[in-house]
Amino acid sequence: MSAPALNPVLQQQAHTLYSDHHGWLFGWLRKKMGCTHQAADLAHDAFLQILGRPEALVDVREPRAYLTTIARRLVFESWRRRDLEQAYLAELAALPEDVAPSPEDQALVLETLLAIDRLLDGLSVKARSAFLMSQLDGMTYSEIAAELHVSASRVRQYMAQALSCCYTAALPA
Repeated sequence: MSAPALNPVLQQQAHTLYSDHHGWLFGWLRKKMGCTHQAADLAHDAFLQILGRPEALVDVREPRAYLTTIARRLVFESWRRRDLEQAYLAELAALPEDVAPSPEDQALVLETLLAIDRLLDGLSVKARSAFLMSQLDGMTYSEIAAELHVSASRVRQYMAQALSCCYTAALPA
């Protein structure tokens, strides 16, 4: 991901933010992640996100709070990706060897699972659960309603939200 060209004022603000706070952010992430390499990657990603929205630099009054908010979201995304990958690998390990997908297919499926996870990220827990129960488990709306302790019409609303996310993602940019 390349950063857009910045006007000189925003470029100076970005440089100052980076030089004044990168070391602190890296240390904070290293404590959270317990891994120097992951911390470096997430610190890099945090500053890339900032450079992707340089106009936000104008309003930053508390740089460390701003960086912490971005970094915390990246940490949670990292943990969620890890949990998803571990769940997928556990399911693969339970398969008989003769039906297990090839390493290439495993990588494709994992990438697809991560893409779906990112796609559904903005949904509530119940809306995400309803979508997954319907699509992965083949449950009916009535069964999902009973499982989630909501009405079937609410499940229809959840599904509309999830499908709207899917359709929006499928539209050409």
